Amino acid sequence: MANSKYEYVKSFEVEDKLMPSTWIVVRIDGRHFHQFSDEHEFEKPNDKQALELMNSCAEALLEEFKDVVFAYGVSDEYSFLFKKTSEFYQRRASKIVSILVSFFSSLYVMKWKTFFPLKELKTIPCFDARAICYPSTKIVQDYFSWRQVDCHINNQYNTCFWMLIKSGKTKREAQDILKGTQTPEKNEILFQLGINYNELPAMFRKGSCVFRDKVEEIVKYNQDGDPVKRLRTKVGTVHRDIIGDTFWREHPEILSD
Repeated sequence: MANSKYEYVKSFEVEDKLMPSTWIVVRIDGRHFHQFSDEHEFEKPNDKQALELMNSCAEALLEEFKDVVFAYGVSDEYSFLFKKTSEFYQRRASKIVSILVSFFSSLYVMKWKTFFPLKELKTIPCFDARAICYPSTKIVQDYFSWRQVDCHINNQYNTCFWMLIKSGKTKREAQDILKGTQTPEKNEILFQLGINYNELPAMFRKGSCVFRDKVEEIVKYNQDGDPVKRLRTKVGTVHRDIIGDTFWREHPEILSD
């Protein structure tokens, strides 16, 4: 930028560097997505294509930004974890948040027709985002446990609510039936409606985990016709329990310093 008498205006810019040597989580949330899902007639309580669209956007984001080592998504929300040593845009919060949320929103629009070939995009999908710093891997694990617990609570309630609606109840009647109920009672309500909650798709119950993993692939065949294989890194999505240590022990590279 050329020097001029107007350059003093730069002094009003606020320094917004995030704390060094901490894990950065950027959580993206759909804005007015209840209305958006109604306008586009998403299946209730879960629309498989809408969730897979979100997952595809998250995978593309990890492909683009190598400092993002893990992502967890549910409904219209996704959390992206930056490695502890990241210096992405000098750790400036405004840059990090604006780049991720604009990139994700653009992907959502670009990929819409892939997942909804027969539906026009009637309104503009919009997401907000925030950045949070966490000092330890234990707190990072607790953060993602919190999001997965929320996934279970919200999904179980929504599944009960919409199944009651589909059985003929009004929205007010469904709310009254569910008021004050705990997990076992909700499971019993679903069972009476012919649904075993534990047999619902894992993506609905557990959310989606996106990360880089080693996969084996065949690169060629030797003279004897035997395959020659190699390991390569690939971004993929799984639907796993991330509460507790099992998942993280199986993938130690995610939270490695």
